Amino acid sequence: MDRVRQGRPGVRRRIGAAIAVGAAAALTVTGLAAPAQSADAGAADARATDAKTAAAAADVNVAKNAGFESDLSNWTCAANSGAAVTTPVHGGAKALKATPSGQGTAECSQIVKVKPNSTYKLSSWVQGSYAYLGARGTGTTDVSTWTPGNSSWQQLSTSFTTGANTTSVTVYTHGWYGQSAYYVDDVSVLGPDGGGDTEPEEIPAVPAGLKAGTTTSTSVDLSWTPVSTATGYTVYRDGTKVASSSGASTTVTGLAPETTYSFQVSAGNAAGESAKSTAVSVRTAKGSDGGDGGPVPKHALTGYWQNFDNGATVQKLRDVSSQYDIIAVSFADATSTPGQITFNLDPAVGYASTADFKADIAAKKAAGKSVILSVGGEKGTISVNSDASATAFANSAYALMQEYGFNGVDIDLENGINPTYMTKALRQLSAKAGPKMVLTMAPQTIDMQSTSGGYFQTALNVKDILTVVNMQYYNSGSMLGCDGKVYSQGSVDFLTALACIQLEGGLDPSQVGIGVPASTRGAGSGYVAPSVVNNALDCLTRGTGCGSFKPSKPYPGLRGAMTWSTNWDATAGNAWSNSVGPKVHSLP
Repeated sequence: MDRVRQGRPGVRRRIGAAIAVGAAAALTVTGLAAPAQSADAGAADARATDAKTAAAAADVNVAKNAGFESDLSNWTCAANSGAAVTTPVHGGAKALKATPSGQGTAECSQIVKVKPNSTYKLSSWVQGSYAYLGARGTGTTDVSTWTPGNSSWQQLSTSFTTGANTTSVTVYTHGWYGQSAYYVDDVSVLGPDGGGDTEPEEIPAVPAGLKAGTTTSTSVDLSWTPVSTATGYTVYRDGTKVASSSGASTTVTGLAPETTYSFQVSAGNAAGESAKSTAVSVRTAKGSDGGDGGPVPKHALTGYWQNFDNGATVQKLRDVSSQYDIIAVSFADATSTPGQITFNLDPAVGYASTADFKADIAAKKAAGKSVILSVGGEKGTISVNSDASATAFANSAYALMQEYGFNGVDIDLENGINPTYMTKALRQLSAKAGPKMVLTMAPQTIDMQSTSGGYFQTALNVKDILTVVNMQYYNSGSMLGCDGKVYSQGSVDFLTALACIQLEGGLDPSQVGIGVPASTRGAGSGYVAPSVVNNALDCLTRGTGCGSFKPSKPYPGLRGAMTWSTNWDATAGNAWSNSVGPKVHSLP
């Protein structure tokens, strides 16, 4: 699995001094002082009330693509430091994420058309460390404002007056040297139309008629009256954004049984986001189990959730599609003690606190899902090759299960595995965790070509406590099938003929799953369309939909499928889970 962490510049040793000096310098260099006030108070007082009203009515947002709904159209980001992302967003479906690096501040700017001798109110919503907002080339006093950082959205605002000959102004936002990424959304440059083909001049009205429909133990259907000028809607649960919708309805999932929630909705367009609607209170139904996440369904969909930002959609666990039955949190980290693991929640995924992350795990478990901790990945360095390291692994893994509420572990070690000691480690862990522990594996294709391989041996050694092996059918080139023929990755035959090796090599069909990338960007090679995965599932369980290879018998108990990752799936609009999920859940 690819755990390369992009967009997380290291903090330099001198950053504390740089910030202190830089912030002080910025007060003069970038114009952070409050805009100068007009000395002509008498003229201001003499302005007629009706003239003020008329001027205000004529004001528009002269910024284009102010909510980044059209990605970076009309915006320029230095050194390709910016990108449009789908989370976090303040309003609509997208926002700007810009990442400083080296001596760059990740400035993103736009030239807007303005009228001379006019006043404009400049504002935007920002999130992250040291976010700046400003305007230059005003013809009078250039202005800017900033915030040292916030984990939630906050609004920056200032104003400027154009000079007698000023017809365009550059508005910009930037971060600070050595700091992490910052986010911007719903930029507004509100004032007289400068003739630049402006966007809608009014923020949509507040949605009315919010009501709840079908309510289960873990979800609720919401609907409201459409707003004619809105291009999208944002749904809030207890004040926190939980969903976006292009239409006037949505289903909120991941809720806890027998729990009361308060929901609100806002409307948005290029001009900004409306206030939240009147709240509606909803209580979920009673759950059918104790909320411990088990048992894993007969046919299950597994997805790996990225605890880092590598360019895929950044998600919180609550955002993961409800199609997934097993969510593997990726990844555990090694410590200086051989075999011992720990878990470090990455700030890049946007959780305000570890408690918030744990609450999301609890909510997924209450919804009947299993949340497990994946050990390894492409860059994993965890080694279990002695009795001491086996015990260290078992003790630390169980401690993390207790602390975070994980249902079990996933073994995704891609740099070799010692079957003797990994078997000991997993059996010690099982003895501590009990029979409900979920144990999955994600070996590479080469690791399951023969029962003599370390991974295959380990799987067979722990067969009595093993939930599923989701082999990675990608990044592997051509491989042998169970009939001795060579098959190339990216085909239905590759999936079925290689699964056959595990099915005939000693694993129960319920312990075999097909692991594939969720999109072309999810792996270096081996992507197959969801329809190909579905054909392979039909071939293995029903004997239909096969290519040139057809198993000697069907395996209706096949567990299901897995993907890397829920984040890449979300980047592609959840196309993979929306197609493969229903197929898995309808298997015989």
